[in-house]
Amino acid sequence: MQTWIWIIIVIAALIGGVAIGFYAARQYMMKYLKENPPINEQMIRVMMAQMGRKPSEKQVRQMMSQMNKFQDK
Repeated sequence: MQTWIWIIIVIAALIGGVAIGFYAARQYMMKYLKENPPINEQMIRVMMAQMGRKPSEKQVRQMMSQMNKFQDK
């Protein structure tokens, strides 16, 4: 075969691999987030209630801001 045909085959395989990889990664992340949702205010309230505390709204907001700050780093 000629060289230019091999170049086209390699480029097509590369593009196909990137497309399939992107699709697979997207599906995996969607499944993961569905099974393990990110922490929200309701989860913090439940967690604190399980520890025997009645959280105020201020405490919940403080914990959410700390969680967001930690995730940004």
